[in-house]
Amino acid sequence: MAHPLTPETLAELRLLALFDLNSHQRGLKIHSHAAAEIIGAAERLFAKGLTSQHDGGYLTDLGYEAARALRDVLDILDAEAEPHGH
Repeated sequence: MAHPLTPETLAELRLLALFDLNSHQRGLKIHSHAAAEIIGAAERLFAKGLTSQHDGGYLTDLGYEAARALRDVLDILDAEAEPHGH
């Protein structure tokens, strides 16, 4: 089944992409004056068990797996297209 890329999902993906996967000691702090879409995304990621705090915090183990998978997809999409023999 296809998963629609709603504005909410895109905001969550953008936020996940900001986490530094090279260090579990670096988290994110979403300030109260941030855009409502970012605050909402942070709260949803926390509710889904991907982050340690409702305003960012650190990635949980599940959050790290999700962010790593997202990074892998972004790396594939950013790669230069290779000829497919067509």
